Amino acid sequence: MRVAILGCGYVGLELGRQLTAAGHDAVGVRRSESGVEAIESAGFAGVQADVTDADALAAVPDADAVVFAASSGGRGAEAAREVYVEGLETAVDHFCGRADPPDRFVYTSSTGVYGDHDGDLVDEETPIEPTTEKTEVLAEAERIAVERSAASGVDGTVARYAGLYGPDRYRLSRYVDGPVTEGYLNMVHRDDAAGAVRYLLDADLARGEVVNVVDDEPVSKWAFADWLADQCGEPEPPKRTVEDRLADEDLSETVERRLRTSKRVSNGKLRGLDYELAFPTYREGYRAAVDAYLADGDGTA
Repeated sequence: MRVAILGCGYVGLELGRQLTAAGHDAVGVRRSESGVEAIESAGFAGVQADVTDADALAAVPDADAVVFAASSGGRGAEAAREVYVEGLETAVDHFCGRADPPDRFVYTSSTGVYGDHDGDLVDEETPIEPTTEKTEVLAEAERIAVERSAASGVDGTVARYAGLYGPDRYRLSRYVDGPVTEGYLNMVHRDDAAGAVRYLLDADLARGEVVNVVDDEPVSKWAFADWLADQCGEPEPPKRTVEDRLADEDLSETVERRLRTSKRVSNGKLRGLDYELAFPTYREGYRAAVDAYLADGDGTA
């Protein structure tokens, strides 16, 4: 199976590594020369192209599956729309319109589309209620990935990621030092974010469906921070409530909405498809960061 990974960054590089190790043919696509060098350093082929440019995408070879994992780089809603909506439409139309179109199209979304559920458990059957302009864009992109692909005879799948962490993205000191604002964390290690997509493709599962990609245990931020502090031999960090945080005068509207958003995301569907998590909870996933902290006081491993 050949898989083209559009926007082959943090998760895409690991996906390419896993696909290659499993005997598949991966092709990563990045718009910069340095990005292509990172792909090739990871051990698979790279193509320099902008996912929003159909002419540039012509350089990408035909593939059995296309994974759209591009990022807007943490910028605002306008940049997100350019990548996640316009770029996704361009990619779907381009690849699905080829003489030899892919069999699958996978879009990596975010559990942020659920919005606020007051800490309740949500799953794939829960109606999504995006609360920010950016998550509204992501919700629109999910529809494009499934419906626009289907209109061309290609099965779309949405992998809805929880908060990503892993090598170079542990941010351990944020929780060990504090202060920590209350709420829930829904997380997935980078290796499982990539592994779940690799598994869905390899096992030919979840065609035309949405799958939450999240670990086994949503956790209170306060409990998570206390666990990390204990593991690192540090005192429990200071805590603050959402009301305390909202009292700050310098918060943007987006930050305020995020603070008011609380949910716990179920991975029951992913587990029901028999995917085995490499890091079932934060305890296993943060072990490397804790060990690095104990070794040299640096939680950025």
